[in-house]
Amino acid sequence: MTHFVHPDFRDVHSGVERVERAATVLKDMASRFDGVRGGASLLLAAVVSALVVVANQVVDAWGDGHLLAAWMVLWVVAFAALALLAAPARRAAALLRGSAHAWTEARRRDAEDQRTWNAALRDARIMADLSRAMNGIAVEDLRRYRF
Repeated sequence: MTHFVHPDFRDVHSGVERVERAATVLKDMASRFDGVRGGASLLLAAVVSALVVVANQVVDAWGDGHLLAAWMVLWVVAFAALALLAAPARRAAALLRGSAHAWTEARRRDAEDQRTWNAALRDARIMADLSRAMNGIAVEDLRRYRF
């Protein structure tokens, strides 16, 4: 008497599927994040809060009889700062982000050059290749400057 059993087991663990879905969702959220926009918002919030603090100091100097007018001035300053400083804050954040990317790229290239140079110091073939490349660049520069 022979019996064949055909159990239907899952090939993938359900916990692994949940983690993969969560990772996909996080990756999608990270790809939609715009660092310039977030940085501009933070910069704008910092500037507006500084202006509101200054306006509050001015308002506190006024007497109690002008409290409504003081609050109106305070909110006018806050909203005017939001309206007028949004574009400059966005440009400043974009400039900061671009310079940070350029600095990071320059450091990466410098580290790569340093690794190549250290490898060339140990391997004569790499040093010969670098020497030929540098001589070719020098010859090309001389050809460009001839009349």
